[in-house]
Amino acid sequence: MDKAAIRTQIEQEIAKTKQKIIDYEEMSSPISPDDAIGRVSRMDAINNKSVTEAALRQAKDKLGKLEYALQHLDDDKFGQCRRCGNAIPVMRVVLMPESPYCVHCAR
Repeated sequence: MDKAAIRTQIEQEIAKTKQKIIDYEEMSSPISPDDAIGRVSRMDAINNKSVTEAALRQAKDKLGKLEYALQHLDDDKFGQCRRCGNAIPVMRVVLMPESPYCVHCAR
């Protein structure tokens, strides 16, 4: 797979991740104490908010890594594991362009 195709893949993943961030931000809005919901429903809403906030943090982290990968796509070392220096398999680069490690080193 050539770098143009990888660039397109990364750009598409960035767009999807940005949309997820928008969705998560809407879902994690504060729970109004004035809402007429029961105690159990409020606890459930607080729990769901915590889960959504964790997903939001992960999405923001992924976005940063994707943007970094896009900026460094033309570097000579792109596609090489940062830890061991071996080539990262093309399918891993396509599926997880934000990962700077081969499968073995990512464990």
